[in-house]
Amino acid sequence: MAHLGTGRRRRALAVPAGLALTASLAFLPSVAASAAPLGNTADSAAAAKPDTSGPKLSYVANLTAYGTVKQAKKAVERAGGTVVIAYEQIGVVVAHSQNPEFAKQLRGQRSLFVSVGATRTAPLTAVQTTEEGTTQKLSAADAAKAAASATEGQEPLESNQWDLRAIKADEAHKINDGSRNVTVGVIDTGVDDTHPDLAANFSASQSANCVGGVADTTEGAWRPYADGSDHGTHVAGTIAAPRNGIGVSGVAPGVKVAAIKVSEPATSLFYTEAVVCGFMFAAEKGIEVTNNSYYVDPWMFNCKTDDDQKALVESLTRASRYAERKGVLNVAAAGNSNWDLSADSILDDTSPDDATPVPRTIDPKVCLDLPTQLPGVVTVSATGDKGFRSYYSSYGLGVVDVSAPGGDKWQVPATPDANGRVLSTLPGGGYGYKQGTSMATPHVAGVAALLKSKHPGATPSQLQAMLKGQAVKTACPAQVYDATGALIDASTTCESKWGQTGYYGYGVVDALKAVK
Repeated sequence: MAHLGTGRRRRALAVPAGLALTASLAFLPSVAASAAPLGNTADSAAAAKPDTSGPKLSYVANLTAYGTVKQAKKAVERAGGTVVIAYEQIGVVVAHSQNPEFAKQLRGQRSLFVSVGATRTAPLTAVQTTEEGTTQKLSAADAAKAAASATEGQEPLESNQWDLRAIKADEAHKINDGSRNVTVGVIDTGVDDTHPDLAANFSASQSANCVGGVADTTEGAWRPYADGSDHGTHVAGTIAAPRNGIGVSGVAPGVKVAAIKVSEPATSLFYTEAVVCGFMFAAEKGIEVTNNSYYVDPWMFNCKTDDDQKALVESLTRASRYAERKGVLNVAAAGNSNWDLSADSILDDTSPDDATPVPRTIDPKVCLDLPTQLPGVVTVSATGDKGFRSYYSSYGLGVVDVSAPGGDKWQVPATPDANGRVLSTLPGGGYGYKQGTSMATPHVAGVAALLKSKHPGATPSQLQAMLKGQAVKTACPAQVYDATGALIDASTTCESKWGQTGYYGYGVVDALKAVK
């Protein structure tokens, strides 16, 4: 999935002293009866000056139902930290500290904090996003060839968009191409809103840069870094490139798209504090659907048995649930590791990805791939032109909800370019091909936007039920391509039960059914 990194350091924001959490926030865990009184903990913490010899790290601290932001700020300062931002709505505080014992000291205050964890482990290093392989830019010659093949009513490059036809989006557009009252937020690496095939549908008022955990709505802050990834711009075009006679068409060309940048410059890492900010910003800005084509760094899987990682799970769960309560449907990629996410165990040899990875065997029921395994999130696997699961796509019975075209270089379509990847917009006004569950997810987000356009009063859970109910049921195939392009037996990896399969969930999304 996509990882992107931290931007410039931001000053800690002052938190109003009057902000307090109340016990009416029923979703927050209650305090244990054996917890130590706050006063005693404060006295002992003040006895020694905190150590500041460690690296400056970011932390999330999750409050109990009885803790207040005012108390949390004091506790953070006593432990040698500074508050970056406090989300009173969900009881989550983001803080910075150079105290190696910072998290341990806060965890000791059990009447105030449910969990506290570092969002990173070491100095940053570059990693991949959730597209599989590099971008293949469309040449002028290929663009001209596609335009010559376009039929009446098609966009100039649409003849190469096999993916639209696979979910009947081209037919859906003849009935309803989406409402201007619906916005899809792309939580990603930033979007180039100046692209001619995105500008008309871009919503600047619902866009921001959330890197560091604080939303920056300065003009253009949501755009990709100069040395950054084209990932978010590609995703945005798949969702909402308008039918304007310029290039490609999105799945929902009549809706709006917003950019919520959460990736750090140079490293393309996605850290918890930025993603929490992304969900909260989407909730407060009236966004109806979010697209999440990444996983949260530095852990491929976040284990609830680990003090740091369980805090990240808690913060992200609170943020995504808050967004859902505010009317946001969150859609996320299953990942490109070809893993069975419903297996009893998985070898994770990539975590942490901001330091030296330490191989570990995890139980995916206890150690979660975030945000795709958060409650209420629609999990998406990828397919190719032939309808097979893409060779790289992770899967899992009861984990994958639906599937959509993400591209597969081995499943070659009968298009002018004969390219099995997904064609979409790139920064600077260009176009290019990518493949990955990152590319499948915006197809689902686009269909969800069409459903929301057709049913404006539908709740996120109702939209999810419609996505599943309208999906084209797809049986487990006899064979599937592997990474080398060879066809292999699929009977040992694709399970079926409860009207679902491990490869496709409830089936492949259908844009035409969404608008009828």
